[in-house]
Order: sequence, then C-alpha cells, then structure tokens
Amino acid sequence: MTDQDNLARLAEGKHADPFSLLGPHELDGGRVATCFVPGAARVAAVDSQGKQIRRARRVHDAGIYRAEIGDTDYRWRVHWPDGVVSEFDDPYALPSALGELDLHLLGEGQHERIFDVMGATHMTHSGIKGTRFCVWAPNASRVSVIGDWNQWDGRRHSMRLHPGIGVWEMFIPGVEVGARYKFELLDAHGELLPLKTDPYGNAFESPPHNAAIVTSSEHIWHDTEWMGNRQTADMGAPQSIYEVHLGSWRRADGDRWLSYRELADTLVPYVAEQGFTHIELLPVTEHPFDGSWGYQPIGMFAPTWRFGTPDDFRCFVDRCHQAGIGVIVDWVPAHFPRDDHGLARFDGTALYEHEDPRKGAHADWGTLIFNYGRTEVVNYLIGSALYWIHEFHIDALRVDAVASMLYLDYSREAGEWVPNEHGGNENLEAVAFLKRLNEQVHAAGGATYAEESTAWPGVSKPTYDGGLGFTFKWNMGWMNDSLRYMGEDPVHRRYHHDKLTFGLVYAFDENFVLPLSHDEVVHGKRSILGRMPGDDWQRFANLRAYLGFMFAHPGKKLLFMGTEFAQHDEWSHERSLDWHLLEHAPHQGVQRLVKDLNRTLTHVPALHQRDFDANGFRWLDWQDADHSVFAWVRYGHDGRHAICITNMTPVVREGYRVGAPQWGHYELALNTDAAPYGGSDVGPAHSTMTEPTPWHELEQSLVVTLPPLATLILTPTQVG
Repeated sequence: MTDQDNLARLAEGKHADPFSLLGPHELDGGRVATCFVPGAARVAAVDSQGKQIRRARRVHDAGIYRAEIGDTDYRWRVHWPDGVVSEFDDPYALPSALGELDLHLLGEGQHERIFDVMGATHMTHSGIKGTRFCVWAPNASRVSVIGDWNQWDGRRHSMRLHPGIGVWEMFIPGVEVGARYKFELLDAHGELLPLKTDPYGNAFESPPHNAAIVTSSEHIWHDTEWMGNRQTADMGAPQSIYEVHLGSWRRADGDRWLSYRELADTLVPYVAEQGFTHIELLPVTEHPFDGSWGYQPIGMFAPTWRFGTPDDFRCFVDRCHQAGIGVIVDWVPAHFPRDDHGLARFDGTALYEHEDPRKGAHADWGTLIFNYGRTEVVNYLIGSALYWIHEFHIDALRVDAVASMLYLDYSREAGEWVPNEHGGNENLEAVAFLKRLNEQVHAAGGATYAEESTAWPGVSKPTYDGGLGFTFKWNMGWMNDSLRYMGEDPVHRRYHHDKLTFGLVYAFDENFVLPLSHDEVVHGKRSILGRMPGDDWQRFANLRAYLGFMFAHPGKKLLFMGTEFAQHDEWSHERSLDWHLLEHAPHQGVQRLVKDLNRTLTHVPALHQRDFDANGFRWLDWQDADHSVFAWVRYGHDGRHAICITNMTPVVREGYRVGAPQWGHYELALNTDAAPYGGSDVGPAHSTMTEPTPWHELEQSLVVTLPPLATLILTPTQVG
C-alpha cells in the first residue's frame, strides 16, 4: 500500500495501525513527523523552546501534515482559521504507557488493581502531563478516544492495539482532569458502532450526553482510626443496618436531590442519633434510568453524578466512618442494561455478555447477563468490587440478585436455558466467579452480603469449606413468613403460628441478616405499617411488636428508610419520605422505639454475640398457638442472657409464667407497649424476681403481665 493510500485510509478513520503512520518515522532517508489536524490553517513543528523547526506541509486535504524534524525533539504548533494558536505534544511520538507486568496481568485476567490501568488515568508519562486511556475491545478494527480537545473527531486519536489481549491504549498529552470523553469504535467489518462510554469510567455526565469524565482525587481521608480497626467482619458485633435510597430519603427545597456532602451533614447525624451501626445504600454505581433505583448499572467504577463528584462521595463515606457508621453499597454483577452507549455488544460482538440469549439475557428485566466464563469479564467485575473497597473505603458489598446468577434456568421455562456440562441447572461459571469475588473482597478487608432467595447450600460458608464464601446472607424466608403472619388478623394468628417459629429450624444454617428492605414496600405491597391489620391503634401496636420480635430474633437487622418512623404510604423513588408524619405522636413513638431497640441491641450482649450459634438460642415456649405467644432465651458469652416474649394478640395476659435460666431479679430492658412509644403502658414491673417454680424445663420462673400486641425483653440484674 502506498503512502497516499495509507494517508487516505487515515483520513477516512479506517487505518488499522495509526502509530505506523503518525508521529516520527523514517521516510525517504530522512526523519519526518506526521500529524492529523483537520481544519487547521497551517501547522509547524517547534522545539521545546517554541522555536520553529520546520513548517509542515499538507500531505492530504483532510488535514494531514508532515514536517522534516531530523533528530530534534518536537511539538506541534497549530494556527487555526480564527487566529487562535495552540501547541501540543505529539501522542504518536510517545511509547506505550502500559508496563509489561500490567499487560501480562491483563492478558491473564488477574489484575487485582485493574482500575489503576484501564479507563482514564491522569498522569505524567515521559515527562509530559496528560491522560492515558485504555479500553478492552478485541474484535474492533479501530478504537479512538474522542472529546472536547479533538472536537469529538474519531479520526484524530486512534488508539494503539496490544495484540493478543485486545486492549487499546493511548496517552494524550494535555488532557486534564474534567475533560469529557467517549470511545468511537469500528467493528471487525469496519462499520461504525454507537459511541460508547468508558466501562471503567470514574465519573459521567447526566443522560442523554453520557460522556465519561477524567477524574483525579484530591480528597484527604480522616478515617484512619476506623480503617485501622476495621476487620473483614466481627460476627459477634451488633449490626443494625439502615437501608437508604439517596434520592428519596429527603429532598431539598424545590424537590432537589441532596448532594453527597449535604447528606453527610444530614443523613449521617440522623443515622448516628437513631443508633444504627451501618448505612446501606441502594446502588450508587452510575445508571441511566432513575426508575431502576440503580439496579441496572452502566458505570461500575463511578458514583452516580446525581449527587455530586467522586470526591463528594468520598467525603460522605469519610463522615460516616468518623461517626462510627459502616458503609455498605448495593453492587450489581448479575446483569446490565442494553443501552447503546453501555456494555452491550461493545465492540460489535457479545463481549461482556453471552451471544446465546438462553444464557445472555434476563427476560424479566430486559437486561443482559455477564459472561462469567470469560476471564476479562471476571477481572472487570472483581476489579469494580475492589475499587469500591480500596478507593472509597466501602466496608461491604451487598450483592444483588445472586439467585439469578446461580441458576441457569432462573425464571426460564423448559427449552429456554442450556444445562451445564453435567446436565444440571447450576451456573458453574457464576459459582466460580462468586467464590473468587468473596475471597478477594475479604482479603481486601471488606465483607459481602448475598441477596439469595433460594436454599442454595453454604452461601455464607467459607470457600475452603465448600461454600460460596459470602460473609452474610439475607434471610428471605424469615422476611416472607413473618410478614405473612403479621398480615393476618390477630384472631386468626393461632392458625399460622408456625410462620414465626419455622425460621428457627434453619436460623443457624447461614449467617443471616433479617431484612425489611425496599423490596417489601413497593409494587403495591404497601408500607410495613400498611401491612398491619386492625384500627390505627392496633396497626401501630402490631408494628412495634413486630420490630421488637425482629430485634430479639437471631440474625443481624436491616430496616429500609421510613420504617423507623412508620412511613404510611408505599415508597416512591420520585419523592421524599413523609417526614411531616413525625408531627404526630404515633410516628414519633415508633421512631423512639427503633432508637431504643438499637440501643438495646448494642448494650445487651446476648442479643448480638451469638447470632449464628444455635447454642445461643433456646425456645421457652414455641407451642402456645392458642394465645399467639412466643417466648425464648438469647444467650451471649459468660452466661449473659435475655428473656424475650412476644404477645401477638390485642389481649392483656396477666400472670403469664415463663422459665428463667437463673435465680434473681430480672429487669425490663424494653417493652414495645410502653407509653413513650405510643403504647398502653401495660406490662411487668421494672424489676421482677424469679420464683422457685420449675417451668419450661428450668428450675426458676417468672410471672409477668404480657401487654397487648407487644414484645418484652428482660435481662438478669445479678448472677444466681
């Protein structure tokens, strides 16, 4: 191919190797440099002091210029028709900004800090400041980075391909933090694809523009003490998680979203005052559609633009840690949306997804499924998980929709799925991915929570013991059964008694979290208060009794925002919670109760130390269906314990006897029917002495008055 043929293909944006033509090269016995600057009036090569070396001649009408430079280092000086003069270093004169080790690890799919390599990295290379861009697109015939600096012209900065690993890379001098960019790709047949945002982008514009933004953190962390004390998971520590959708927790005047920094000033103190130990955020990874609540991510390495910059988000996490609050983020590796600017058919092929729709698409959600059998995809996903742990100091990831990953036939009929190599329905590649994910997140100091709705064994058991390796698992069975029970009229609850007792059959099979999450207050399910039967008094009493039952039950706790003050209406992501309800005493009472439940959970060791140990629980009476009463003991370490009793009918039960593990006085740690919570203030005295009457196979017993629709927690005041 002649020089003019090469220039013509370059001008068309179809040259397969622009580095072989642009920049400095030997030509006809001399050293020349070539650049492509469409629209320039004239171009010259200048030295580092700005002295002209040689005026460049136009060698193609599209704006390709060439100058003889000899052995001199050079820059380009461009005179534009409007009189503006600019100078820039030639990106095609520079070597690759990727090291051999990086290239090797990328090729192996084993780069644990892939976020330091891929995407846009503002840096100094060969003594020049600029930005390195890297993207994986092995089946593209040309990849260019486009932005404001090159008038979004894909012919200007065609990238260097690293053969064998499919990574395209380019360092562009002078591209600063704040620059907007996208990738322009030609598929294997030379056809132009829709413009793509950066899969590894750290920040994005709002839709419909969707450009990625070059970032560099200036945040100075102030959570050294927290990070120094952080462990992968203290299984015996109290956990009470406040689940939040940042866009609808509270709105500013004019119905504006609060920023990350405003949330640091308002949400963080509120959560601390209420006594929650953790905040869990619905996904803050970038997503195109508000109505997905973040569960259809398109930027797995970027906090969403909706609430501020990445450093604003760092500030929010920092403030949480300074207040003693852990941060969990919902993280979604199960699927991604089909938006043209995202991962779908990224280089013209099914790159991140499967080609076969029986493996590659979720009909329920209209989304695509990651190909967990491809090492580069696994490296991408685990790199995202580690990015949030390392770069944003996130303490844990809650992994969404795990069941949809584990089963090849998830929500599919016969003939709509492909069995694994053994003929089964287990997605063996997803299983391997999840195990590796959990191992690496734990090694990085983070914890993981699985939203897994089936009976898959060993979800929260270590991988070395045959488990998936999650730290915790959401107890969806407890949630479904207990909410169904609470929805029954109290007069009928005797026939559904097992819905509150059955959970203890398997309560210690996993490291369970009891979740009353956002999924339970949407799509016509009503709020948690709205699910309670009876008149207003009974509905609030039912809710208080239920929350007391939950906090006294084995397992860590999670409440979705609004439940803590008895939000009346179903949650909507489009508006603030109904904070005005706190003008009314019943809602104030529930909020006060949740605060005291958190305090009790934290200060009564028996309620948290052995959440996952069957020896930390004993039924006193699980068979009193006629009265809808449940009584049990929670044990901590060193003989510490608490007696818990729930009465799920609106009937006062005087003289109710329960066994007691030891002799002595028991004090009332909490009564959900107390007057400050809006209750009728019925119940046992502050302190009750045991009697030497054997009961429930124990030598001592207590006689107490059970309030209507209430939960009691009693603790011994002395060792017997």
